[in-house]
Amino acid sequence: MKWVSNYLYRSWYGSSTSGVFLAPLGVLYSFLRSARNLLYDCGILKEHHFPVPVIVVGNITAGGAGKTPLVITLANELRNRGYHPGVVSRGYGASGPYPAAVEPTSDPGMVGDEAVLTARRTGVPMVVDPDRVNAVATLLKSQTIDVVLSDDGLQHRRLGRYLEVAVIDGEREFGNRKLVPAGPLRDPVTRLKTVDLVVRNGGPPQNDEFAMTCLLGDAVNVLTGERRNLESFSDSEVKAVAGVGNPGRFFRNLRSAGLRIETYVFPDHHVYTEKDLRHYSNHTVLMTEKDALKCEKFAGKEWWWVDLCVEFDNEFTRQIVRTLEGFRSDES
Repeated sequence: MKWVSNYLYRSWYGSSTSGVFLAPLGVLYSFLRSARNLLYDCGILKEHHFPVPVIVVGNITAGGAGKTPLVITLANELRNRGYHPGVVSRGYGASGPYPAAVEPTSDPGMVGDEAVLTARRTGVPMVVDPDRVNAVATLLKSQTIDVVLSDDGLQHRRLGRYLEVAVIDGEREFGNRKLVPAGPLRDPVTRLKTVDLVVRNGGPPQNDEFAMTCLLGDAVNVLTGERRNLESFSDSEVKAVAGVGNPGRFFRNLRSAGLRIETYVFPDHHVYTEKDLRHYSNHTVLMTEKDALKCEKFAGKEWWWVDLCVEFDNEFTRQIVRTLEGFRSDES
């Protein structure tokens, strides 16, 4: 429910002290997390490894940090370098059945909005399943894959991994630094010391982090695919719609481009219906690509999604490739 997400956001990232009432649940989560990790560390619970390297791209906070844009860009970078990547994800918001192969034309309600976005942006084989081990196994059965990217899954210990990449939201960072539900953390901040690479999405990188920048590109018409320069919308006020993990970033970037916007926020992964946006059918609407792919059936003529251009340090890709070459050497 929207009021619940707003309450949690204020508690996690604002000045509200209401999160103190959730502190006992945070303690319980911490205990269960530690107990589960101990079972894996002792070998009582088993990690499942595969004959190809698995790269997990995740974060330690709940909500969007930029994992999916990074996975999309990395998949395209690896393919351009001669690799044959595949992608797996939980398929958040999907209804199944599982495992499910994802195509650019797949129904977001069946496989998840981010999964469809990834398939459209990369064209690489992709499978969604809450059981990521099963997702990887399914992917390798039917495809010639030499590296698997897992969109999220840093906490999914059963999936063995060759490399861990953690993405930090450089704007919101770690909020009140409490574990869910008292705070946004799924893992303590110290977890970042155990991953292989840390990417900061927005803001200057710290220590050994790699910088990642998400820039807004052209606007693309939802119905026709026509492209327009974003600044061309500055003549009049437009409706800006976002149902993503950090909608504030999207709105700020639109304003930085000189646009006057009236904002409408929906929960992350919201399943849009015609009723949600019926008042704006004859207005100019700007939204994210993830939102737009769920509105194609009832979009107005002046509804546009805004292209997202991801940039990161070339050294990040070089380190990934060097690690993959090390895997090949170990296997030969």
